[in-house]
Amino acid sequence: MTLETALALGATAAIMVASFAVSRRAATPEGFFGGVDLEGRAPGLWMLVLSQVTTWIFARSLLTAAVLAFHYGLAGALAYTAYYLSFFTGGLVIDRLRATGGQGSIHDFLRARFGTAGTACFNILIGARLLSEVFANLLMVGLVFSATGSLGYWGAIAAISALTLGYSMLGGLSASLRTDVVQMLVFLGLLVAVWLAVSALPQVAAADLATPAGVDQGPGWVLLAVALLQVISYPLHDPVMTDRGFIADRATTRASFWLAGVLGMASIFAFAMLGVVAAHHAAGAKDFQTALSGLLGAPLTVMVNLALIVSAVSTMDSTLSSAAKLAVVDMGLARRTLANGRVAMALCMAGGLGFLALGWDELYTAVAVSGTASMFLAPVAVISIIGGREVARWAYLLAFAAAMLGAGLYAVESEGGTQIVGALTGFEHKYSKLLAICVAVLAIGFGAFAAGLRRR
Repeated sequence: MTLETALALGATAAIMVASFAVSRRAATPEGFFGGVDLEGRAPGLWMLVLSQVTTWIFARSLLTAAVLAFHYGLAGALAYTAYYLSFFTGGLVIDRLRATGGQGSIHDFLRARFGTAGTACFNILIGARLLSEVFANLLMVGLVFSATGSLGYWGAIAAISALTLGYSMLGGLSASLRTDVVQMLVFLGLLVAVWLAVSALPQVAAADLATPAGVDQGPGWVLLAVALLQVISYPLHDPVMTDRGFIADRATTRASFWLAGVLGMASIFAFAMLGVVAAHHAAGAKDFQTALSGLLGAPLTVMVNLALIVSAVSTMDSTLSSAAKLAVVDMGLARRTLANGRVAMALCMAGGLGFLALGWDELYTAVAVSGTASMFLAPVAVISIIGGREVARWAYLLAFAAAMLGAGLYAVESEGGTQIVGALTGFEHKYSKLLAICVAVLAIGFGAFAAGLRRR
């Protein structure tokens, strides 16, 4: 075992011990599914802010942001940071729901407007989203400790899975909120420490924050356009974010989304810029992690890896609590008991582990497919929720079908399985094809909703 691995193991063990220590066993379904504490109180402002940010600063996001910046410079960093505008758009939509409809969840709204079909489409999307979050973060944990498929890789995944599931089962959402605070403070401390250490390196200069010469930023600017198109719908298909929009009073919730947006964008951009710095000192390395390790050395690389592990764990416990709420409360698949919530958590973890067998490790592709699939919710947010207009059910279903088709088409086309989009548009780069697909999905969705508008 290398010193680097030993330090990472020790630090990870300390984080898991702290997570168990701050978790409290939920005594009621309201605490397990609704996040209230033992006295029945909703979380305060800063608990909500830190929880929202740490659940979105997950390991996949950190690595994807840095990799995009490594390959596409400042444009790549800005492209992924733009997804964090979701705090502002998601907060606006949730506040509008609470102000005008009094619904307790997006499920309530979709059920009231579009019936069973409305919630069924939504459940397919967010169920896949939750499973992919568990899968992606476990993948990151394994890669931090060892090579794909090795004993160390699977051992790390098995250990983190068991420990995270263990403390998540104790208290559900209430435990997740408490551990999120500790984990976010640890992450921020690590991020600040890494940047202080990087800035102190003699070979690093202020000029290294600029895009390296010879780097093609074009694909990064295309991804920025994609993010700006997806940012209306993206937050609505993430129950980890939206669940936190209904557990405190409106004023606290509204302020928490704004503060979380600022802190989240600053955090992800700061980590992404490590990719730009690493590109200046790549010394022939073709990937971000190799270049960064060569620049930082073992001790600082451990700190970066620890930040990835902390973010993975903090996201997974929140994902498990959202999976429990989805299955038991929103879908009503079982009675609202703590035991059933814990069973749902275990099944979600098992499903995420199952995803690892697929061997899909293209992290931005997973984000792009998920974001494209969510785009049927853009006209729902703009026309139905913010605009307050009634729309025919067929329009909703057509928008859903277009989004699913677009997501599936990009998943296949990005892997070279088809050339349909390329033949129709003349685009060769997969990100340009993604942009064309997103424009088409939005055009079909908004067109359907415009045609399906009902008289006031």
